[in-house]
Amino acid sequence: MRLGVNVPNFGPGTDPDVLRRWALTVEGLGFDLLMLSDHIAVTPDVAEQYPAPFYEPLTTLAWLAGLTRQIRLGTTVLIVPYRHPLLTARMAANLNDLSGGRLVLGVGVGWARQEFDALGVPFRDRGRLTDLHLLAIRAAWADGEDYRGGPIPVWVGGNSDAALRRAVRLGDAWHPLRFTPGWLTGALDRMKAIAGELHRPQPALVPRIALHLTPSPVTGAERLAGHGTIAQVADDLERLRSLGADTVVLDPFNGDPDETSHPETAWQALATVAERWTE
Repeated sequence: MRLGVNVPNFGPGTDPDVLRRWALTVEGLGFDLLMLSDHIAVTPDVAEQYPAPFYEPLTTLAWLAGLTRQIRLGTTVLIVPYRHPLLTARMAANLNDLSGGRLVLGVGVGWARQEFDALGVPFRDRGRLTDLHLLAIRAAWADGEDYRGGPIPVWVGGNSDAALRRAVRLGDAWHPLRFTPGWLTGALDRMKAIAGELHRPQPALVPRIALHLTPSPVTGAERLAGHGTIAQVADDLERLRSLGADTVVLDPFNGDPDETSHPETAWQALATVAERWTE
């Protein structure tokens, strides 16, 4: 099982130098994948969780591709209805080609109603638009002479049953986000049932979990996978491996915008996990 990192591409402490240091640190620690989040308009509902400045992910990943050598690069997750599907298809294919085949396209439907309004995209149609756009993107990629992107894995994000069904129908992998350890087993059972119903193969499991190391154990049914002592986090990762996870993405941002001004704390946590995982 491979490990990746969701790098904060937003917040008051984020600038090109910090993003460069993030990329070199994550690659230097031996992680397999570096991922960025997606917002275009930092409307009030977005700013509550992901304050400005916000670096557009595909643009930023293209830049980071030139600063790194081996680490895969991806989105967790690109909000599909925000962009014309042919633009997404073109940018993703070009990025994959220019980076030597390192792109992972994580996708989602989005949640920020005010951002949808700002972009002139109907919020209530976001699920339908996501499905239509994904079909159009795959159709564009089929033109290998023009797009020349090669195979690009599509990870469908989201924890709802609609996301499970979309992952089975249109994705190569399912990318659930931030959950409690006990929740995943039931969700995987539902995915298996959906795959059987649709007569489709079950997509790979590639979850993103929170990462927050604590000196003493975190207890209670609401504990997120990735929260707790290094022993608890190692147990969470081992359990995910036993469930068949191909890649697990660690998200070290815990919600305080000031964290972006002190990335060294997150880097130390990631170094601790990397050392424990390779023992």
